[in-house]
Amino acid sequence: MDNHQRGRLDKINIAIDGPAGAGKSTVARKVAKELTYVYVDTGAMYRAVTWFMLGHDISSDETDRVIHAMRELHIELIPGEECQQVIVNGEDVTDYIRANHISKNVSSYAKIGPLRTKLVEMQRNIASSKGVVMDGRDIGTHVLPQAELKIFLTASVEERAIRRYQEIKDNQQVTLEQLMHDIAERDRQDEQREISPLVCAEDAIRLDTTSMNIEEVVNQIISYCRTITDGAK
Repeated sequence: MDNHQRGRLDKINIAIDGPAGAGKSTVARKVAKELTYVYVDTGAMYRAVTWFMLGHDISSDETDRVIHAMRELHIELIPGEECQQVIVNGEDVTDYIRANHISKNVSSYAKIGPLRTKLVEMQRNIASSKGVVMDGRDIGTHVLPQAELKIFLTASVEERAIRRYQEIKDNQQVTLEQLMHDIAERDRQDEQREISPLVCAEDAIRLDTTSMNIEEVVNQIISYCRTITDGAK
């Protein structure tokens, strides 16, 4: 066995799921950096689609138009030191897709079956070589059901709203109360949607981060990962 093959065997796929505002993207990015894994922000992919559709006046109710537009949509995820760049048809939309109106609409597009099928195919292809940290809402249950480590990150609605508020308060006019309402509504939509709803996989480790800081969460997940990889040697 050559070193390249051995390196692949030493690596696992990590699925991080959880509700809106649980810190999945930040945690996943830091875990990937620590382990020198590839980070895949699936939420950013759905946000990119939402940004594109809204920009072209394509409603989530117009399923046929959405499916047709997906054929012309090319999404790239480029690793960065602080954040992952999201490129849509050659345009950097990294900052645009975090706008509050995108957050409010993303679930309505994410429930469209053919759209999810296309993005899931892309995500699975990325993960086929192992050594991937992928976060979203149905990674452990649907996208990567064979992932060696599954984490379900959660926190109280209030704590998640506070975190999101601290993240966007300088760039967007929104109150903490409005964010709490929006996050609770997003939870409801994600949990009740017919296709790939937000659920904790049976074999996932549930991690409540309400009283944990980012470093503590990252260290805990890395500890879980190393227990698995060390046990496989």
